Amino acid sequence: MRTVSPGPANGPSVTATVPLGVPPVWAVLERRLFDALDEAWRAFAARYCGPDGRLVYHGPAADRDGADDFYEAFFNWPTLYQLGGADDLLDASKHHWEGVTAQLTELGYLVDEFERGYDWFHQGESLLLFYGICAADPRDERFRERARRFADLYLPGSANYDAEHDIIRAPHNGAGGPRYGLQWEWASYHTDLISMRPYGLPLRDLPGIAEWADLGDPSNAARMGAAMNERLGRGDVAVNLAATSLAVNAWLYDGDDRYRDWALRYIGAWERRAAANGGILPDNVGLSGEVGELHGGRWYGGTYGWQWPHGLYSVGAAAAIAAVNAHLLTGDEAALAIGRDPLEIVYDQAVQAGVTETEMSTSDRWLAELGDEAGKPTMLVPNRHDDGGWFDFQPPQLGLPVWLWYTSLGRQDAERLDRLRAASGYDWATVRPFRNKEEAGHEAPWLEFLRGANPGFPEAMLSTALGQVQRRMALIDADHEDLSAIHVHHWQRLNPVLTEALLQLVTGTPQVLYNGGLLPTRLAYFDADRHRPGLPRDVAALVDSVRPDGTRVELVNLGLTHTRRVVLQAGAFGEHRIDRAVITRGDEDYPGDPRSYTTPPITESEREVTVDGPRLVVELPPGRRIRLDLHTTARVRTPSHQYY
Repeated sequence: MRTVSPGPANGPSVTATVPLGVPPVWAVLERRLFDALDEAWRAFAARYCGPDGRLVYHGPAADRDGADDFYEAFFNWPTLYQLGGADDLLDASKHHWEGVTAQLTELGYLVDEFERGYDWFHQGESLLLFYGICAADPRDERFRERARRFADLYLPGSANYDAEHDIIRAPHNGAGGPRYGLQWEWASYHTDLISMRPYGLPLRDLPGIAEWADLGDPSNAARMGAAMNERLGRGDVAVNLAATSLAVNAWLYDGDDRYRDWALRYIGAWERRAAANGGILPDNVGLSGEVGELHGGRWYGGTYGWQWPHGLYSVGAAAAIAAVNAHLLTGDEAALAIGRDPLEIVYDQAVQAGVTETEMSTSDRWLAELGDEAGKPTMLVPNRHDDGGWFDFQPPQLGLPVWLWYTSLGRQDAERLDRLRAASGYDWATVRPFRNKEEAGHEAPWLEFLRGANPGFPEAMLSTALGQVQRRMALIDADHEDLSAIHVHHWQRLNPVLTEALLQLVTGTPQVLYNGGLLPTRLAYFDADRHRPGLPRDVAALVDSVRPDGTRVELVNLGLTHTRRVVLQAGAFGEHRIDRAVITRGDEDYPGDPRSYTTPPITESEREVTVDGPRLVVELPPGRRIRLDLHTTARVRTPSHQYY
């Protein structure tokens, strides 16, 4: 078992010699986005947070869907810090985590700083802030201890895990062990639950309850609530796969095999269930370990499962998270099967139709994402399954197959994306000005950029991000709600921090899987002079090529007086090796004769540098740039949390 230690040696050093000339628009926009975000998070904290870091809120939090929403308001702040946000943003992230944790403890949601017991669709959301802090500062012993303590809640011998049947004992679980039943949520499931109506009946085999309107009868509503309590509140469910991120996060600190072994064991149990079910990942397992035990033998019907409420949106996300985790632990591409199979199952059922012409449970998401092309026929895939078969057809959520491709960079996953592109009726190159809950959805134009078909993407994406920050700030300025009585979703709707564009352009990485994914970025950066993660001041980065054997990135120093030193690392967890780098170098004619009215032409050539390690130091004098084509070998070192 290893212990937390400094990252690998910095490796060789290269110096940028190509004159900047006219600053690239993308670089200017990127640095402007960093500045805007650092201004915005301070304004958000000043408006919505108290001195102790908690959110200004004194309501009873009667809505059980609340613990995650408190943390979600800050979910991407540590990521911004790791990319190059303000020096004090890491401390601010910790401060708000501590404050919100104390706040939620007082509200009764937490026990010993962890969720008392709730589903992993929501727990995964709430933990993104925690995972981000752990990755940004693995030397903080308080968070290391928490990471191990939280993961221990699910290891063999814990109250939550039944080692005999390889199940987590209940859909709602946490520091209090399995919380059988849904007693604090839906004792009666009735027609006044307007927000749930698009998802239909939670259980569809109760006599006398055939459609939503039948829940208007109080006796039917009570029967539905009782059945949900009994059948949806026991046994294991597929969304619990997201709990493996807890174990992998703990493993990344010191390589304790207990965490790796449990995560692989639990994922393996679900893989066996899928294999026994004709390749379809089931969504429920009874307390005896039998699939369908609580649902008349059906492989569908569990909490946050294939039938209700979200289907692929929840099951597919948990499976993708588990797949990425298994690959991180093993480096084995075959480990991605648990995430691939659910996608192939639904893609095989695809139809062509327009979003505006098709009834679906989350049409508002797709109307924003597709804009004026929402009426065009496009690929729709079923998200859910009940006794009548597959239903709830929607466009494919690209974040899932993109993460599988990004993790493997293999032909199988690349060809899947090619099939989706070919079947899409909308333009993949268009960057639309929207922001959804996951702060995702711009995967298509990014992929087009990476394959050389969308050269204007960096400028369009950064401009869109700046516009969304501006809108959030305007919403905050216009917000006159009573902060003691607002809805628990209020803060996350106004969080002005955006990281999707920066993750894509700076690191070559998709936006994090929102329901509990870790963030193994393609590239990571450290400021060699300030001894912290992220790009130094004045420096912008653009990854324009991601391939199985390498990554190409351009670094620019927009400053006029200060040299910046960047430590470039292959893999957020230091797992990859840079074998060699082909770099650009400038000639000696610049800046030319001061008597001349024109700038001499800027020419450049290439040379190759041997690196043979995970890190390379890049010195960037003011007004200089460099392009580095990094030739890498994947998974040479055991992944671990890194610091400088």
